[in-house]
Amino acid sequence: MNINFPDNLKKWLLYSVGGVAGYYGLTFATRKYIDTTISNSAKIIMTDTYDENLWGLVSSVKRVDPQVILETNLRAEEGQMIDRPLGSPKKFPSLEQLMFSISQLHVMPTEIDVKIDTKVVIGKLARKPVTIEMPIVVSGMAFGVALSEESKVAIAKGTSKVGTATNSGEGPFLQSERDNANILTLQYNRGDWNKSEETLKQADMIEIQLGQGAIAGVGHIFPAKKIDEKLRQHYDFPPGKDAIAHSKQPEVQKPSDLIKLVNKLRRITGGVPIGVKLGAGKFLEKDLAYIVKADVDFINVEGAEAATKGSAPVLQDDFGIPTIYAINRAANFLRDNNLKDKVSLIASGKLRTPGDFLKSLALGADICSIGAIALFALSHDQVLNPLPFEPPDQLLWYKGNMAHKFDLNKGANSLANFLRACNDEISEGVKALGKTSIRELDKDDLVSLNESISKALGIPMSYEPSTNT
Repeated sequence: MNINFPDNLKKWLLYSVGGVAGYYGLTFATRKYIDTTISNSAKIIMTDTYDENLWGLVSSVKRVDPQVILETNLRAEEGQMIDRPLGSPKKFPSLEQLMFSISQLHVMPTEIDVKIDTKVVIGKLARKPVTIEMPIVVSGMAFGVALSEESKVAIAKGTSKVGTATNSGEGPFLQSERDNANILTLQYNRGDWNKSEETLKQADMIEIQLGQGAIAGVGHIFPAKKIDEKLRQHYDFPPGKDAIAHSKQPEVQKPSDLIKLVNKLRRITGGVPIGVKLGAGKFLEKDLAYIVKADVDFINVEGAEAATKGSAPVLQDDFGIPTIYAINRAANFLRDNNLKDKVSLIASGKLRTPGDFLKSLALGADICSIGAIALFALSHDQVLNPLPFEPPDQLLWYKGNMAHKFDLNKGANSLANFLRACNDEISEGVKALGKTSIRELDKDDLVSLNESISKALGIPMSYEPSTNT
C-alpha cells in the first residue's frame, strides 16, 4: 500500500530525523572530545614531575590561602597599601561558640502571651535621654565616602519605622538623613566638619569617635580629587581641600582633654546623650577609665571583626580584640565600677543574627550596633540588579555603577522588616530563658562549646553539670 505524505510533512519528518541524528552525532563527538581531553590531562598530571606539574598550584593554594594570593598580587601590581572593603575574612573566636540554656522545669519558660520588654534607654542621667524600641541600632556609615544619599536616607527611614536609631557616620552631614531619621546619632569625627553649633544641635545623640575596629586609631585622608562639587558643598570645603581624619581627636591631645569636649558638647546640645566610640585593644580597661572620667552616657566598643568601606588588611586582620572578649571586658569594667546603670554599653563588630544580639546582651551589652548586615538587609532582592556583571555593593555606594537602580523606599521597608524580625526572635529567646525583659539576661544563661572561651568569659562548658541553685 502506497501512502502519499504531504510535502510539508515530508520536510518535517526529514528535518526531525536529521535533527535527531545530528544531536546524537554531536553528543557522541562531544563525549569523545571530553573523554580524550580529560584522559590526556590526567595522564599529564600523573606523569609530569612536580616542578612542571600543574597540580603544584593546588598544593600552593592549600598551603597559602587564596585571599593571601590575591592580595599578594594586588600589592605586586599597585606597589602601595591596598584598601580592602567590608572587614576581615579571618576567623576570630566568636559568639558562635556560646549556647543558651533551655528553661523547662528547674526554670520554667515564659508564657506565650507575655509581652517581652525590649526597650532601651540611652543616657538615663542625661537631660534628654533617648529611648529605642529594640536593642539594635545601625552604626555609622559615611555619606559620600562610602554610601549614597539614597542609601543613607533609606537607612534613616527604615530605622524610624521600627523606633530605633541610625548614625551619621564620619562623612559630611546630610540634612535629608536628619529629616528622615526619628533618632539620629551624630558622629563627632576626627576631622573638621559637622562641628558647627547649628549641626550639633540637630543631633539626638553624639558619638565622639576615637577609633574603629577595622581602622584602629589610624588617621586617613579622603583626597580633594575625589570630592566632587556635591560633596564639597556638604563638607563646606573650598576647592582643593582634602578631608583629613586625624589619628587623634583634634580636641583630645591628651586623655584629660576628653572631659572638656564632653562638657562642651553637652552644653551646646542642651543635654543629649554623649558617648565615645573606640576600637577594643589590649589596654581597653585603661582607655575606659579615661572615658568614664569624662562622665559619658554611652560607650561604643568595637571588636576586631568590624568592617568599613576600606582599610589596610593589616589593620583588619592583625589588630584589636575579638568582639566576644571586648564585650565581656567592657561589661565587667562597668559592673566592677558600679556604672552599669549609668553608662550604656554598645557592642559592635560582626554582629549579624538575633543569636549574636541575644548573646551580646547576655554578656553585658545594652545595645548591638550593626553595619554590613544592615546593608545586606537594605539591598535585599535589589541586589539582583547589579548581578552578574557588577558586585552587589555598587548598588549602595556613592557613585556606584548601579546606584541609580536602588529603590529607596523598598530598601527602607526591607531594613525595617529585618530589624522587626530580629527583635521578634530576641523576644522569643528571652521567653525560652523564662524571662520577660532583655535586662534580665546575664552570663548565667550561657554555656560554652570552647574551653578557652569558657575560661576567658567565666562561662561553664556545655559538658559540665550545673552547680547553680
